[in-house]
Amino acid sequence: MKKMIPYARHHISDEDIESVVKVLKSDYLTQGNKVPEFEELISNRFGASYALASNSATSSLHLSCLSLGLSNGDLLWTSPITYVASANCALFCGAQVDFIDIDPLTWNISPQLLEEKLKKAKRIGRIPKILILVHLAGNPCELEKIYGLSKEYGFSIIEDASHALGSKYSDEFIGSSTYSDLTVFSFHAIKNITTGEGGMILTNNQKLAEKIDLYRSHGVTRDTKKMLNKEEGPWYYEQLLLGFNFRMSDIHASLGISQLNSLDSFISKRNQLSQTYIKELKSLPLTMQSVRRKDLSAWHIFIIHLKLNELELNRLEIFNSLRSKGVGVNVHYIPVHLQPFYKKLGFKKGDFPNAENYYDGVITIPMFTKLKKKDIEFVIQTLKESIY
Repeated sequence: MKKMIPYARHHISDEDIESVVKVLKSDYLTQGNKVPEFEELISNRFGASYALASNSATSSLHLSCLSLGLSNGDLLWTSPITYVASANCALFCGAQVDFIDIDPLTWNISPQLLEEKLKKAKRIGRIPKILILVHLAGNPCELEKIYGLSKEYGFSIIEDASHALGSKYSDEFIGSSTYSDLTVFSFHAIKNITTGEGGMILTNNQKLAEKIDLYRSHGVTRDTKKMLNKEEGPWYYEQLLLGFNFRMSDIHASLGISQLNSLDSFISKRNQLSQTYIKELKSLPLTMQSVRRKDLSAWHIFIIHLKLNELELNRLEIFNSLRSKGVGVNVHYIPVHLQPFYKKLGFKKGDFPNAENYYDGVITIPMFTKLKKKDIEFVIQTLKESIY
């Protein structure tokens, strides 16, 4: 069989493996000291006051919504170009979802279209309670502009930074939560660093952090200062609200701690690869994501958008050609509003034309830290052959 270059791949070192083995040989596999250690490292690294780990970014989005009080009758807006989790978290809370179309160049939520929709929403008294921004592929959204709108119109912001660990908006790391209430990272296997599965919420708000800490662990506390009744003994605990088991284990956290040591080199390599792609592909009938010069993208994935009106082949034919030749391409993402489940909620084709146009022509090509020079040359050459 032809060797396939995947679109993404994890990067695990001997040091990473040893860090996990140490935990496996220790007294605690979960609820030991590794999760607090990982949280402190993330908090210090990205400049947020609090960091709270969970078992996935999906759980972290859900916890974030709960901490902001999202519930029945409320409304959440997000991008249609994201994984379904960015929208599903609202439905978990009983709220409704709507979308803001993307900018055709950055592929993130368009601040202009957001402002237009907010003006209409204000007239009918239907301002969203929460806006979830998605930093697609690690490309930072226009945070300062959108933060200003949040203050003008009175909604909270969650940054879905699942792709953006290591990204910078101007000179600030994504995760500082300077322009948001909460930021969510993902540590899924193919993210910029991994814990296997896992997520993290960063915030500068103590009350939100305390709520998240309760929600992620069954709503149970052993903190006597938070208890409603008198402590009955060392075994005593109280459930204060209906929570979930969304905790991260020490096994996962130990891997994250080790991986964090390599983050700078990982981001540097991803930016080198992206610059190679940009240089070598700019003459082809396609476009690539626009990143502001003063921002740093983590380049979690690399997406191209085919100019189909200039090509004889369609996207599927080019996609299949690439795979048949050993380039494991993918597509990120199918617009959420076109999923059958969301169509049942009333969304339809034509609702968000920029997102739909984006989807019709995108292909995700390989991007990972172990991608060798000969591999990227092969990807570029194969793409040229497949397009023509």
